[in-house]
Amino acid sequence: QVQLVESGGGLVQAGGSLRLSCAASGGTFRSYAMGWFRQAPGKGRELVAAISATGGSTYYADTVKGRFTISRDNAKNTVYLQMNSLKPEDTAVYYCAAANVGWVITTVLSYNYWGQGIQVTVSS
Repeated sequence: QVQLVESGGGLVQAGGSLRLSCAASGGTFRSYAMGWFRQAPGKGRELVAAISATGGSTYYADTVKGRFTISRDNAKNTVYLQMNSLKPEDTAVYYCAAANVGWVITTVLSYNYWGQGIQVTVSS
């Protein structure tokens, strides 16, 4: 069973930056595709960014393209989400997730393991 723990969230002013980390344990991290999702109050969970098992392929939602960067360190069993130029509409609970495949996955239902989520709040 894979456990995922997010860290690095918090409150930031618009235009600022945050770096989220997600530490994995209990599985073979280097074989999992990873994703970062977010869910704002009253809205569904949406994919923000995803990365393949090797890190060679990535995906970004149009709303964050050019501002967010997903990366991973397979030696540290950790995936990151660098968030720059943050906007109030980026406010949400952010979740990391792992899928039992090696390629980039963009559908929520394809992810097998989820973290508990971490709050990111961007003030205007």
